[in-house]
Amino acid sequence: MSIPILSYSFSTQNQRVDGFEVYPGDEQPRIYSTDNLPTATEMDEIIWAAYRQIFSEHQILKTTADPFLESQLRFNQIKVKDFVRSLLLSDSFRELNFDANSNNRFVELCIQRVLGRDVYNEREKYAYAIVIGSLGLEKFIDGLLESQEYLENFGDSAVPYQRRRIIPQRTQGETPFNLKTPRTAQGFSSKGSMYPVGWAGTVRQFRPQEQKPKAGDPALFLSMVNEIF
Repeated sequence: MSIPILSYSFSTQNQRVDGFEVYPGDEQPRIYSTDNLPTATEMDEIIWAAYRQIFSEHQILKTTADPFLESQLRFNQIKVKDFVRSLLLSDSFRELNFDANSNNRFVELCIQRVLGRDVYNEREKYAYAIVIGSLGLEKFIDGLLESQEYLENFGDSAVPYQRRRIIPQRTQGETPFNLKTPRTAQGFSSKGSMYPVGWAGTVRQFRPQEQKPKAGDPALFLSMVNEIF
């Protein structure tokens, strides 16, 4: 029997407020969708947008690309949501994000990249972290993609994006998630290292390798004599 998901309260965010712009301008995000039978060039842009959203720009590598999935999407064999799901469950995404973070941190990254918003509070992170621990990674990803929030905002054919990042009432928009939330937590580098970064000891003597005396060097006999007397 699985543990039921914890309840959590919502917090005020821009994406929870409807926009009333009469003539939307550059503040509106560009939506990449397959609803209008995209051309080959537009399909390239959709695929690139999906990689950029799920992996973030600093994780788009040659190893993260999946030509087989791209071909399926181009020939309309899978939906955009299926393409996003496959990227989230890929070995590359797991290695770069899941294995490199705690469950709480991973939940925060996935909510930002999949649902296009920030986490409401710490309790929401704990709730989904329990889902990962009790049901596994695949159930957690499916729960996000099949949620009412995802389907209402992105459906089966649109690439997720950061919702309401820029609003007309402000001179400056919110920081993009790929800059606000880096891949690893702040203390991950120190925890993952075998040796401490700072060393409190003092170096008594240091001699470069090429300057150390070799066998037969008189300096070795001199040090031996000094030890005797």
